[in-house]
Amino acid sequence: MKLEGTTVAMVTPFTREDTVDEEGMRENMNYLLERGVNGLLAAGTTGESATITHQEQKKMIDILVDEMKGKVACVAGAGSNSSSEALDLVKYAENAGADYALVITPYYNKPQPHGLYEHYKMLTESTEIPIIVYNVPSRTGTDIDVETIGKVAQLDNIVALKEANPDMDKVSQIIHKLDQLGVDDFLVLSGNDNLTLPMISQGCKGVISVVGNVDPTRMSEMVKKALEGDFKGAKDLHYELYDLMKVLFVESNPVPAKTALNMMGRPSGHVRMPLAPLKTENQEKLKKVLLDLQLI
Repeated sequence: MKLEGTTVAMVTPFTREDTVDEEGMRENMNYLLERGVNGLLAAGTTGESATITHQEQKKMIDILVDEMKGKVACVAGAGSNSSSEALDLVKYAENAGADYALVITPYYNKPQPHGLYEHYKMLTESTEIPIIVYNVPSRTGTDIDVETIGKVAQLDNIVALKEANPDMDKVSQIIHKLDQLGVDDFLVLSGNDNLTLPMISQGCKGVISVVGNVDPTRMSEMVKKALEGDFKGAKDLHYELYDLMKVLFVESNPVPAKTALNMMGRPSGHVRMPLAPLKTENQEKLKKVLLDLQLI
């Protein structure tokens, strides 16, 4: 399935007993499908990958493939700060039938650039599933540099980069580097909802979105218009969504997003500790934005 467009980094709904809400997860997937998204990501950062077990993660990948295979691009969150654990998860995603595996740069241990390259090289030598590299230095402590991105992009099976470094000049450098290398089939995707429009103007091909959980219709339409070259229409939608883009990060993701879904009556539930419920004053800010967008 095609990766361009809007892929939603789905929240993980939990039951009151703190188990993965499979029925709610399936309901959310179909809700998003009906509203025009191009892909769904299970067990990513927004899905609380840091506090779900590997067993839960694998179960969620199975649910995603079972419910959505052939309907949208099915992306499995499959990263770890341990290369051997990442390989186990990528292999599982491949065997389960996911279309792509999203592999975050290893966090906390801060690998050197050549260590990052070897990490992804090892994954491609052991699997055949298309892999999306996920760079999010604010969470991992590591920023994969432009030269290393260029090298990794030339590996078999590495098909895309989710870039969540907010440095727009770096985005230009990445696109230019890929053009110089003649890597025509490698996609750069936005990892920041509020930067998606300017990143598409620089040559990016879509977004892996948090906002799409809450307003998939407008987010999908904004990206679609931008990719079609209708930047006036895309800009209008960008500013319609701007307050939502900001308020969903007023506290740690996915706390505001899950709170919004609860307000909307969508399957969501609590966040797992050490994340905590959204502060009361921020709940009021979030509620106002949802009311303004007529989402509640």
